[in-house]
Amino acid sequence: MSLESVRQYFAERAPEIPIIELNESTATVDLAARAHGVAPGQIAKTLSLKVRDRVILIVTGGDLRLDNRKLKATLGAKARMLTTDEVLNWTGHPPGGVCPFGLEQPLTVYCDISLKRFTEVLPAAGAIHSAVRISPQRMAELTDAEWVDVCQ
Repeated sequence: MSLESVRQYFAERAPEIPIIELNESTATVDLAARAHGVAPGQIAKTLSLKVRDRVILIVTGGDLRLDNRKLKATLGAKARMLTTDEVLNWTGHPPGGVCPFGLEQPLTVYCDISLKRFTEVLPAAGAIHSAVRISPQRMAELTDAEWVDVCQ
């Protein structure tokens, strides 16, 4: 179902962007980078967080970690990662397939500036074996994302 919501999302908003489906899992940064033949930083991982009473998504380079101090300064409060069940309920996507496209519920999306070092990144596409190739700028435009600096 999640992959289908992403298919519909792109069919309506960016039909020129194909969804890549592989036979192997791309559920982790290392698996995805190997499968797609790219650097781990080009894997755009989507993190699901709760800040006070809001759920947000932050898309970062796959080779980086969040910096809790920067995150708190940017968002105004401490954030916590969602549980597996919460991720599925809020995004409609399974862990390993979470992306800012075709969401179950509208969520605020942030893109870390680390993504700007690449001309093309690969976020998941709603399943552990799917992705899209997209420029960071186009991804931010499609998702109405705000650019932030929240990684180490």
